[in-house]
Amino acid sequence: MDRSAIKKRIEKLKQEIEKYRYAYHVLDKSLISDAALDSLKNELQKLETVNPEFITPDSPTQRVAGRPLEQFNKVKHSAPMMSLFDAFSREDMTDWEKRMEKILGASSAGELNYYCELKMDGLAVALVYERGKFVLGATRGDGEIGEEVTQNLKTIEAIPLVLRRPDAKELKKIGLSAESIKKLYQALETGRLEARGEAIMTNKVFADLNKRYVKQGLPPLANPRNAAAGSIRQLDSKLMAERKLDCHIYSLATDLDLEYHEQEHEVAKLLGFKVLKQNKFCPNLDEAIKYHDDWEKNRDQVPFDCDGVVILVNDLSLWPKLGIVGKGPRYVMAYKFAAEQATTKVEDVIWQVGRTGVLTPTAVLTPVAVYGATVSRATLHNLDEINRLGLKIGDTVIIERAGDVIPKVIKVLPGLRLGKEKEIKPPLKCPMCEGGVEKVAGEVAYRCVNKNCYAMNLRRLAHWASKNAMDIVGLGPKIVEQLVKAGLVRDPSDFYKLTLGDLLPLERFADKSAENLIKAIEEKKQVELGRFIYGLGILHVGEETALLLSKKLDIKSRKVSDFAAVARNWTLADWEKLPDVGPVVAKSIYDWFQDKLNLELLKKFEQNGLTIKPPSDRIAQKLAGKVFVLTGGLNQLTRDQAKLKIREMGGEISSSVSKNTDYVVAGVEPGSKYDKAMKLGVKVIGEEEFLELIEK
Repeated sequence: MDRSAIKKRIEKLKQEIEKYRYAYHVLDKSLISDAALDSLKNELQKLETVNPEFITPDSPTQRVAGRPLEQFNKVKHSAPMMSLFDAFSREDMTDWEKRMEKILGASSAGELNYYCELKMDGLAVALVYERGKFVLGATRGDGEIGEEVTQNLKTIEAIPLVLRRPDAKELKKIGLSAESIKKLYQALETGRLEARGEAIMTNKVFADLNKRYVKQGLPPLANPRNAAAGSIRQLDSKLMAERKLDCHIYSLATDLDLEYHEQEHEVAKLLGFKVLKQNKFCPNLDEAIKYHDDWEKNRDQVPFDCDGVVILVNDLSLWPKLGIVGKGPRYVMAYKFAAEQATTKVEDVIWQVGRTGVLTPTAVLTPVAVYGATVSRATLHNLDEINRLGLKIGDTVIIERAGDVIPKVIKVLPGLRLGKEKEIKPPLKCPMCEGGVEKVAGEVAYRCVNKNCYAMNLRRLAHWASKNAMDIVGLGPKIVEQLVKAGLVRDPSDFYKLTLGDLLPLERFADKSAENLIKAIEEKKQVELGRFIYGLGILHVGEETALLLSKKLDIKSRKVSDFAAVARNWTLADWEKLPDVGPVVAKSIYDWFQDKLNLELLKKFEQNGLTIKPPSDRIAQKLAGKVFVLTGGLNQLTRDQAKLKIREMGGEISSSVSKNTDYVVAGVEPGSKYDKAMKLGVKVIGEEEFLELIEK
């Protein structure tokens, strides 16, 4: 970008960030996720760092937070409640340490140690005690002035109304000097003591409240952070008490001449405050980073929303030397967990060809780190989704990625447009074979009409070998393409003719890898009928429909030819009579089994040694007739493993919730299926209850 474009981008970013910050901090409304907002702020910070002449006093990077609400009395804080700088990588953390060592001098190199705290996602509060009694509670507000919410904070049982007076032995045991003990007692007996912490709503309380609200016909809470903030800002403290908030202290604002930040937590605990038991002293930065990495892997074990780790220099005598710069102190860094969302720009849109010929648009992105991986592509599903988003090439967008889920664009930020963005139109020709493209009647899809399209054939072959079809280990898309280019494979039946001699001359195949692939293919020559039907890639036939067909066809023989004969003799009316099979799906199945080329393929499967497994006896029929819907992530099982367990015990899987659903299994972050189940009164069980059900 030229300097004019950089200046425009900075101005647009400032306007956009301020809009979201005001909604989040002042109005308690989340228009975008914290991760997406962090991504915008990070981009602005980097642009201003490289171009400091464009930094202005009104930049979001130069302020602490939003303005306080007008409904409460304003309170000036005894000392500013500062914001924190964010780090997103090991490199960011090592750069931070180097900057501190440069300020402190060569003698500090390798000598810094740290105190690590889980970063709670709630509402920061200041708690003031006079002569040991709670007299004032306030929100952070803009960092200088907050809102007075004393009565509401009194309803949180984790906040003591009267401070405990530790005895001298307890204080000496945690390393307090005689002077520090004297100051603490003075603050408790005749003076003032201020603690700061985070008011939060636990995930369990959040889930329980939403269940109750749905039953009462009330709108559910958006997320635990907003629920906590909204509760504290309720004018009726009775409603606040119903929310059952928690509070953990992370610092003491009163000067007690302590040596280490860790002691602040220990003193707070002795005074009767709640502090996080997961917090830990780390002797060096490597240990602090390991602490972060360990909790990132196990964040689901924390009972509240946690998006990172706060790492502080433990030696309090170094804090004044390190000082404050811009919006926050140098001696502390918030090391964020890999975000599930981030912002980036759409540089282009390409169209990929699937196994059925459907063209799927994919966004080409400016590479960005999301949830521990660098992402440069995101699915857009179809043209209707592009129009719903209002997406143009050149737009800044929010993308989302969780675990191994394919990244997707979830929101466009039109406020960042510069006027050079381009409309997205479907291609007139197939990008792989240049065949014609047509819009499918009654669908949102565009499809290549060339049945011999190279890309379609590759996708069909890869689909046959995929995990949910034949599950042939070692036969991924790249190997499939290599076999096709070598002329060894033209259709799925050719996989079963491959020999060691075919594979060894090819790149990537040593003796062992070639033997392993031949063995993996041989092991899958006997296949379950449901997997076989799914692997055929019949248009509109997914896993559940394939399983249904395998039951209804009731093939007793192991021969593929017997299966083909039965399926070929079914009429269109026969297929339409099946439950959950509509006219469009029935027509697709009927047409497939009337096609001579497809029947020839089935004959070749049998010639090459493929057989169908006879129906296996179920482990138990305990779940016979029971319909399950799965939503959210599971920790102890994969989604496929859970489905397999249900089917083995006679149960059925449905993709949608209805009055006919018996159980909704809700994992981590359940979606709209959970909400619908609550409205319909369908029984909702967690993963533990599900495991008990299938293991009894």
